Amino acid sequence: MNFIKKRCAYIANHVLFTRIIIGLIIINAILVGLETYPYFINNYSDWIYIGDTILLWIFTIEIIIRFVGSKSIKSFFKDPWNIFDFLIVSSGHVFVGTHYVTVLRILRVLRVLRAISIIPSLRKIVNALLKSIPSMGTIMLLLGIFFYIYAVIGTMLYSSIAPEYFGTLHDSLLSLFQVITLESWASGVMRPILAEDPTSWWYFVTFIVIGAFVIINLFVGVIVGNVEEAAREEQPTPTDIKLAEVQEELREIKQLLKNNKSG
Repeated sequence: MNFIKKRCAYIANHVLFTRIIIGLIIINAILVGLETYPYFINNYSDWIYIGDTILLWIFTIEIIIRFVGSKSIKSFFKDPWNIFDFLIVSSGHVFVGTHYVTVLRILRVLRVLRAISIIPSLRKIVNALLKSIPSMGTIMLLLGIFFYIYAVIGTMLYSSIAPEYFGTLHDSLLSLFQVITLESWASGVMRPILAEDPTSWWYFVTFIVIGAFVIINLFVGVIVGNVEEAAREEQPTPTDIKLAEVQEELREIKQLLKNNKSG
């Protein structure tokens, strides 16, 4: 049993094994893409189904190898990426043979997400994004307050001028979302209102400056900071290593001083 466990651990951690799985995920993504074309569905649906079934069982064997090769059941399911892979692959078996074709196709698309758990660089970025969620929640609250204030002001000022954009509160919120993306905000939203009310420029200019250039950049700053932190955790810089050594030496000195005082 130990031999099988060690062999599975060796295979699961081998670079070639990882590359093969990545290649199969790409093939799976191609098959899912082909299903969106009526020509391939009408002429090669059986072949696509056979290929998808083979890939599903290969991914199942891969999960089994990684499960057997793990230190323990607890250590395997302690890693959220293993849980993610397990759920994606097992869900494919649940719906095989059912008539829920749309659900089955959606699950096939979700299988492409396994590239995130397999490719270390993608996994690092996603982990950084997940770490950003608490900070982003505060920024989202700030953005929500900012949107609400400007939506109420826009509805009060421009509902009669441009009812299609600022007729109601939810129309104003949707229009402001278009404005903050900088997609046709000047020609599509601001110019018609500016033609009727020449003083309306301050509303749009201040919204763009505060919303797009300040608050949105806060999101970018938080994400970039967490990505850099995740990169340092995975591959510490010489400065980080030196700082860790200094901190360890300080702890040892404090322990020695504490022992001398107690002695």
